[in-house]
Formats: sequence, structure tokens, C-alpha cells
Amino acid sequence: MPLFSQHFDRAIALFDAANAVDPNTENAQGKDWPKELLYAQRMSTMLSNFAPQASEAVCLACRAQHIERWKIPRQQYPMTREGYQQWRTTLYQFHAETAGRLMLEAGYDADMIERVQKIIGKRGLKVNPETQMMEDVAGLVFLEHYMAGFAVQKADYSEEKWLVIIRKTWKKMSEQGHAFATSGQVKLPEALLPLILKAIQAE
Repeated sequence: MPLFSQHFDRAIALFDAANAVDPNTENAQGKDWPKELLYAQRMSTMLSNFAPQASEAVCLACRAQHIERWKIPRQQYPMTREGYQQWRTTLYQFHAETAGRLMLEAGYDADMIERVQKIIGKRGLKVNPETQMMEDVAGLVFLEHYMAGFAVQKADYSEEKWLVIIRKTWKKMSEQGHAFATSGQVKLPEALLPLILKAIQAE
């Protein structure tokens, strides 16, 4: 990892402390974890594998991408496409503001806070390399850790619907993300591997 500012470790500790009180849990490695704390750590691990020389801003953004997500549940918005988009937009702003507040507490200046908030808010996707890097990492984490569980929850989905979901994830990622996903360094779910390959080969 590159040498970061003196504020980095403090910010990461504040992010993790915020996510550690998530009332939702997920079992991993034989242990129950606060769901968003586990997600944040998976994001950091994937980033270090995918882009070990990533900037300080990207490292912070990946750790805080879903910070305190449970505070704005999906059920608060209409169960429609429009409601989903409104929920996601609200989350982007909430995560960015929460991360910014904790970064300020850790001692960061306004410029770095704005830079991280831009990444978390997904501003400049496909244009801002730092925003795109976080999006790549999020896609890789979904493929390795969450796609199989999502498939269990959505067992009624048709193959065509799954192909659409996978292709949407794939389109958000860069060529570097694509190459890493298929390099063998990402543990793709074996049961869904034929479907994943079918979806991406058609792209």
C-alpha cells in the first residue's frame, strides 16, 4: 500500500466503528459479522488485490461506500423502478455526507473530502478514473461474494433475467475490471459460472 496521510488510519477506524453497529449480520468464516462492516472489509481486500497502488481517496471511498446503509432501507421507497432509483440516489448522497463528516473528524481537509465524496456519489463514472475504480471493485465484490446469495433469494428469476443483471454489472466495469474478473483471481460462484460466461461472452 502506498504511504498515506496521518489521517488515514483514523478515518478507517471511524468508518469501521460506524459500520460495526449494523443490526444486520452475515455469517462468514464461521462468524457472524455486522453486514456493512463485512462488506467494507471485502471492498478493501478486493481493492488491494485489483489495484494495490490505488490512491488514498479510492481506498477511503471503497471502505465507506455502503457506510450505515441500513439507516435508509429499501422499504421506505415505492417498490417500483422509480422508487428504486430514488432510493439509490438518496443513498449515494447519504454515504458521501456520512463519510465526509467522519473524514472531517479524522482531520482531512475540504479538498480530500470532496474528492472522496465525488467517488462515493459515483460522479464521473466512466470519466473519473477514481470513481470507475471503485465501481470496478464493487462489481468484483458482488460477483465473488454476493451473486450466489442473491440467486438464492431470487430463485424465481428466469435465465434471461439473470443475463440482464449480469450484463448490467459488467457494463458498469472497465476493461481492466473485466480482465481481472476473468483472470482467476476472483472466486466466481461455480453454480453460476456458466451463466456468467454466457452473459459476458455475448457482450
